[in-house]
Amino acid sequence: MKPIRVLIVDDEPLVCGLLGSILSAAPDFVVVGAASDGAEAVEAVVREQPDLVLMDLRMPGVDGIAATARIRALVRPPVVLVLTTFDADGHVIRALRAGAAGYLVKSTPPAQLLDLIRVAAQGHTVLSPVAKDGLVAVSATAHGEREAAQARLADLTERERDVLAAIGDGLSNAEIARRLFLSETTVKGYVSHLFEKLGCANRTQAGLLAQSAGLTTTTE
Repeated sequence: MKPIRVLIVDDEPLVCGLLGSILSAAPDFVVVGAASDGAEAVEAVVREQPDLVLMDLRMPGVDGIAATARIRALVRPPVVLVLTTFDADGHVIRALRAGAAGYLVKSTPPAQLLDLIRVAAQGHTVLSPVAKDGLVAVSATAHGEREAAQARLADLTERERDVLAAIGDGLSNAEIARRLFLSETTVKGYVSHLFEKLGCANRTQAGLLAQSAGLTTTTE
């Protein structure tokens, strides 16, 4: 298998150096560069074509949220994975809605960090275990958006709402299939259709929408 090409974005050189050392020590990662702000990050993505970007959020100039949106708007965007000091706040929610595939806290142990980055590089949503509960709590109340979120779901069928609720509960396609007594292939079809129908880029955005609308068991 080809190594995972990673770009590190953080305004603290020490953090970039530490992350670079951790990644470079693993045989399946290659660090293709580092950037100190969002504008540099976008330029580096275009130049280096990484598979995944580790993105800090709070940086001078163009922050990580704006950079994530710009990167995800590219023709062939890499996976963007937020790496932050904060367990969950409005900045993280905005980054996820901008297209980030998930987020990890900087205190994540190195071995676990590498495993989660590998999962994200495969196209899956990842959240640090210590962060997940905080994210659900914040996303359920952020910006008083429940009514707006519910309006976006007005055209969904009952079965589509069931699948979306399961995504919001963090279930995989296989787990959704078991919950709803469907085949995994059928669930994949529902998930793809939901992304298109709701304008969601990934499972994270769909899950946040479900939580904001009050569909999930964690927000009822």
